[in-house]
Amino acid sequence: MINKTWSRKFVALFVAAAVLSVYSMLTLATPGARSGELSVVGEVAVNGQKATSGGTIFSGSAIVTAKNSTAIVSLGKLGRIELSANTSLRLNFADNSIQGLLDSGRARVSTPAGVSVNLTTKDGSVVVEGKQATAFTVNTENGNTVVGTETGVAELRSGATVTRIAAGENGVAGTPLGGTAKKDEDEDEHGLHGGALAALLLATGGAVAAIIYAVKHKNNLNFGGTVVVVSPTK
Repeated sequence: MINKTWSRKFVALFVAAAVLSVYSMLTLATPGARSGELSVVGEVAVNGQKATSGGTIFSGSAIVTAKNSTAIVSLGKLGRIELSANTSLRLNFADNSIQGLLDSGRARVSTPAGVSVNLTTKDGSVVVEGKQATAFTVNTENGNTVVGTETGVAELRSGATVTRIAAGENGVAGTPLGGTAKKDEDEDEHGLHGGALAALLLATGGAVAAIIYAVKHKNNLNFGGTVVVVSPTK
């Protein structure tokens, strides 16, 4: 009797372990469910560790590309994300959504219909509702956030402002580095101020008037010294 009881328990444990193993394999094999595949060119780090092509990316990972380096995250049914050089992205994803924090650099996101996206930068967030296949690029390299949509529709939300960006359009949030204020300062530094320009024109006009006067009065000008005027040879 005791042997039969232990045999049943052993069979039950074996079946439970087998079911759990199969479930885990199916979960890992489901595209975009909990992990993605990474392709790299150059120096790329994931969570501070050097990454290589073919590596696995999990939700919550921080991806950083160095100079002259790129990375592609393939998320199966969720789509893919391409990172340019000098880019830092923290990526989260679930069954039907992608979320990310783009600290710096440039990222291109392409998703099929049914997948929503929320990509945040220091200037705002780019939101895709997932009603249709969408591809867009977010660029923060100049200090502001520039969004360009290739297909579908994306929204750039910055404070209370919502900019709808359709295919072939661009949207901007934030102030670029070296903006109009700096440009005006440079122009003032290297150009002539209004007062200086007026003084220069006044001095030039006075000199011209003096020359004309001298010609009309046969060079009879008295500046408190001797004036030598060279006349043209006849």
